[in-house]
Amino acid sequence: MISRRSAIQTAAVLAAAAAGSRGAWAADKVVKIGINLSFTGADAENAARIGNGAVIAFEEANAAKAVPGYTFQLVKHDDATATAGQYDPAQAATNARTMVSDKGYMAALGPQMSGAGKAMAPILSQGNLAIITPASTNPDLTDPKYAQQYRPAGKAIYFRTVATDAFQGPNMANYMADTLKVKTIFVLDDSGAYGVGLADAFQAQAEKRGIKVLGRDRLDPKAADYAPILTKIKSLGPQALYYGGVGQAGVKLAKQAYEIIPDAIKAGGDGMQSADLLKGAGFPAVEGWYATVASPHVTEDPVAAQFSDRYFARFKQRPDDYTITCYTGAQVIIAAVKAIAASGKPVTRDAVRDAIQRVKLPNSMLGPIEFDENGDLRNKIISVFQIRKNADKPLDDPDAQYKYVGVAPVA
Repeated sequence: MISRRSAIQTAAVLAAAAAGSRGAWAADKVVKIGINLSFTGADAENAARIGNGAVIAFEEANAAKAVPGYTFQLVKHDDATATAGQYDPAQAATNARTMVSDKGYMAALGPQMSGAGKAMAPILSQGNLAIITPASTNPDLTDPKYAQQYRPAGKAIYFRTVATDAFQGPNMANYMADTLKVKTIFVLDDSGAYGVGLADAFQAQAEKRGIKVLGRDRLDPKAADYAPILTKIKSLGPQALYYGGVGQAGVKLAKQAYEIIPDAIKAGGDGMQSADLLKGAGFPAVEGWYATVASPHVTEDPVAAQFSDRYFARFKQRPDDYTITCYTGAQVIIAAVKAIAASGKPVTRDAVRDAIQRVKLPNSMLGPIEFDENGDLRNKIISVFQIRKNADKPLDDPDAQYKYVGVAPVA
């Protein structure tokens, strides 16, 4: 597992990854691709690990001249700020405006966080700039009920290589009911768009499945002390705790929940599946936590072995599942540009958006990739992990410390 210092250095590669090869074919037309992730604060190491999936995809495409006559240039955009300590919707909106105003950008990858996505989507829609997210899962962004808000220009521009919280939350509720036999639970969220939406979806399905929800509360991500809320939860005696949110509150929650309600089953979404949590909260506090990932688990699959080896050789760490969803998103963009170039038409934002909508990758590492008319992935799988200490491996390495336990049952 990389250190925080080297994670920052690795993240910096994103800005320069294509620059080194840019001069290799001076006659090539440059296709600029933005990558917007949370490279600062609570989710920085996870962002670097995810984003490097795009780095390697475009490096390989440029080296192989995958699209003759074109070179991809990947440009880093950080939507997190030191003041927020995590993603900042205002910064995400600024990044979207920066990309839209530069006509060289033909598509983008990101963001990690749904709150960032909600800030970016209307701006990207008006600029007709398609984006593919490898990690943001709030369903509203692609729900046609909210099309006027998030795609005011009409066409779908927000695509995903992950499932949404309409599956992640409910399917985990099914897992807790069917596999963990949970009867009572308390639900928390971190007030962000992702956390609230995930907790809402989980709670609705938990109640539908007969799990008694003893209460619901909200954490302030910037607060230092969650003891009053956790003490209240302790007095209610739930069998389990479910948290919808990301690492800034999640790290403190894991630490303090271990002290106050050590025997409760604890679970969360993909916001609790990261190196940042392992490093920030550490063992024994994180031991036993369940977390979901809104994609198939493929890093241990033979189909991903060669990619994992290439990734390790390049970055001296192993990929996680969202590294692969980001790599796959980049593959979609490459395939879209290749199709346009092969047709003899100019590569424009509108052409790229339309080509992304039509892309079919039958043999990606994630399985078949195809989008519906709203930009959602047609193949929807939720994977479940549990943190189980592997003392023989680095304790902040997600690949070693998160044990895959299966696919969550469909809601």
